[in-house]
Amino acid sequence: MTKGRPLTGGEKEILHRALDRHRDAVLWKIEGLDDERLRRPMTPSGTNLLGLVKHLAGAELGWFCEAFGRETGPLPFDLDADEESDLRVEPHESTADVVAFYARARAAADRTIAELDLDAVGTAWFGDAVSLRFVLVHMATETARHAGHMDVLRELADGATGDHRRG
Repeated sequence: MTKGRPLTGGEKEILHRALDRHRDAVLWKIEGLDDERLRRPMTPSGTNLLGLVKHLAGAELGWFCEAFGRETGPLPFDLDADEESDLRVEPHESTADVVAFYARARAAADRTIAELDLDAVGTAWFGDAVSLRFVLVHMATETARHAGHMDVLRELADGATGDHRRG
């Protein structure tokens, strides 16, 4: 888990540490819950905690790997067939599978971040050029957005609140 906030350092380090802080919050939001609570739809659209983890894993692979021509490995969904498939955890997918997918995506993204300059240019899924700088900012905000959703879902599941473990 990431320690502290990025208060000093270079731009890339600060952006990466900000992303890591939100990634860690995502994992903390699912910690200690059983499979039923992680999969329970908590909104009319069916949003659940584990589905958001799966979605964020796919987003990391799409933005950090596909956009920069890097291997993603197998994906447990097919967005071409169903654009919502990355948000659903299928019955055959275990919690451990989804958490491992997120860890794999995070590691692949971290390799891209380590190996490329902030000004490196890739191509987004919709065809526009994107810099690594943009992708880092986008994924930090996307992860923070969904961590916020997870704050609410976790509170509804068992009353736990907060964005990180208190000392």
